[in-house]
Amino acid sequence: MTADAPLTEARPAPAAIDACPVCRARGSQPFLSVAGRDYRRCGTCAARFLDPRHLPSREAEQAHYLHHENDPDDPGYRRFLSKLAIPLLARLPMASRGLDYGCGPGPALAAMLREAGHSMALYDPLFHPDPEPLSHSYDFVTCTETAEHFHRPAEAFAGLMSLVRPGGWLAVMTCFQTDDARFQDWHYRKDPTHVVFYREETLRHLAAARGWRCEVPVKDVALMQRPSAQEDAG
Repeated sequence: MTADAPLTEARPAPAAIDACPVCRARGSQPFLSVAGRDYRRCGTCAARFLDPRHLPSREAEQAHYLHHENDPDDPGYRRFLSKLAIPLLARLPMASRGLDYGCGPGPALAAMLREAGHSMALYDPLFHPDPEPLSHSYDFVTCTETAEHFHRPAEAFAGLMSLVRPGGWLAVMTCFQTDDARFQDWHYRKDPTHVVFYREETLRHLAAARGWRCEVPVKDVALMQRPSAQEDAG
């Protein structure tokens, strides 16, 4: 669901148009103009993103999110989320502590992880806006169908990674952008609240820039592991 950086203050003015909002590299290039929206691409991390001049307002985003129907008891929705849950659960110690960031009104993933024996906290700026969970650290943080909404993804990822304990995981699910020729008609692009599009290499770049490992067990899922305390010390 929706999420800006894990902070509660108002958004700052957008950065320079040619700056990549994902990796902060300068020199992004025009990519495509479609339906009155301009997109750019980063030559450093390979992200595609909406020109900051076209970012939707918070009010427009909220109105759109209210049309989403994500029932925690829907078997189809649970199958969709299992794409991330299954490989993540295979890597977690028993009784780990997690945060579902951007959980939306129906936190199905959190329910699935609780059923597997893990404790879960929730945060969503619209539906679970209490910032108290953001003051703790976790064995893992999940971010499903959320990163594509970030207006400031570099800051958002930095904030999320700061919540992960040494040796822990940041688990991200977002539809990877793979084919420039199909971008214009891609259903994911047509969602007006989707403003940044990641490739597998984008998420690997973000992890490597911080010295984290990144595994991609299936398309659209990246599991980033923070180095252990011993590795950090070394």
